[in-house]
Amino acid sequence: MVRLPYVTALTTLFSYGLLFAFGQLRDFFRRILDARKPSNLKGYAPICLGLEDFYTRRLYLRIQDCFGRPIASAPDAWFDVVERYSNDCNKTLHRTTKTSKCLNLGSYNYLGFAAADEYCTPRVIESLKKYSASTCSVRVDGGNTKLHNELEELVARFVGKPAAILFGMGYVTNSAIIPALVGKGGLIISDSLNHNSIVNGARGSGATVRVFQHNNPAHLEEVLREQIAGGQPRTHRPWKKIIVIVEGIYSMEGELCKLPEVISVCKKYKAYTYLDEAHSIGAVGKTGRGVCELLGVDPADVDIMMGTFTKSFGSCGGYIAASKEIIHHLKHTCPAHIYATSMSPPAVQQVISAIKVILGEDGTNRGAKKLAQIRENSNFFRSELQKMGFEVLGDNDSPVMPIMLYNPAKIPAFSRECLRQNVAVVTVAFPATPLLLARARICISASHSREDLIKGLGVISKVGDLVGIKYFPVEQEKTAAVEKLKKIQ
Repeated sequence: MVRLPYVTALTTLFSYGLLFAFGQLRDFFRRILDARKPSNLKGYAPICLGLEDFYTRRLYLRIQDCFGRPIASAPDAWFDVVERYSNDCNKTLHRTTKTSKCLNLGSYNYLGFAAADEYCTPRVIESLKKYSASTCSVRVDGGNTKLHNELEELVARFVGKPAAILFGMGYVTNSAIIPALVGKGGLIISDSLNHNSIVNGARGSGATVRVFQHNNPAHLEEVLREQIAGGQPRTHRPWKKIIVIVEGIYSMEGELCKLPEVISVCKKYKAYTYLDEAHSIGAVGKTGRGVCELLGVDPADVDIMMGTFTKSFGSCGGYIAASKEIIHHLKHTCPAHIYATSMSPPAVQQVISAIKVILGEDGTNRGAKKLAQIRENSNFFRSELQKMGFEVLGDNDSPVMPIMLYNPAKIPAFSRECLRQNVAVVTVAFPATPLLLARARICISASHSREDLIKGLGVISKVGDLVGIKYFPVEQEKTAAVEKLKKIQ
């Protein structure tokens, strides 16, 4: 939960107010200066209207050097960041031939499989020679290989469901699957902080969409009761089906879903449960099987389990795991399966090999060591950040830990200063987060050594002092801990 100090909230509002006011003034005078210039639109309406791209022009472009930084190596614990420069106040960025070796605190490489691996890499190379880089076809035509079938069976076994289906892109797995599961006359109840892929999938389904407060099962129950009592809009007929959609780990919050409570509510009201495990599968749980394993939930109680291969498995694409009936339905109705090119065979082989390492089927215990390492790294890094006085969101065991920045001027200041000290971080602002809740999102990997983490903590601490984002000083934390201990005693 965000603990936004009042002074910080006021200064953040004031900062955005100034930026918007001066941006509007510049646009006003620009319109006056351009009024006499002949239009080159030749009767066409402008594609980008002034107000529609105001945020991009007046705010984002000023700090776009903090985003989309190209890299020149594998996204391991350390990677090479390409240096860029601008001669026009960041409107255009030019790459140089120079690179900087930086500590990677931004990639989703949770288990370290994105770099060369002694078990995965040789098998991926062999699959490339055998199957080529692409099947150049959809699965239902000539794009299905033995590898695709093997991975579907392996994923189903790994997550504990009867069957699974693969997709070539993680984002599409949500945005294309949801409309294939529910349509007009159905009801989707979505967590307020669900990923954009879920939001777009729900909007495109034609179903009625309702939102419940983030990670609040009590409010979910209120929404369910109200919607079941009222029925469909206008006709008040019973809903054809109700699907509740949540995430295992919320990508911008680092929080674990209150899955046992959500499932309990869904069972009570006979609603289906859809679980997005993009950031949790492979990253949490004793054997890497995600939040179900971590929170003691039977996978049979989750109707649809979604996940991606782009994080813990070092590949691309996504999957849906469910009953055989649901998977059969999706294979015959989902456009992403029928019309989209199948996953690249080497990418499929990468996932197969990574899962086998996690399960110990490579003949070693490296998978168990990786899972223990990411858990230890994540909890150590989070604990140290909190001791320094940063406001860190999320739960223990989560490898995602947002550091709150708030003020728009602190977004580029934090990012650029960390980069100067060879630490690459990802800063996130509107529209990916609410306007006032900008943050730096740290992602920890099993490939990070303790020395790497200490190096990163040292730089972040110095930069935090420099830009003023230690909103809860260490002394206050100690005092609060002492008071809490006294109450317990």
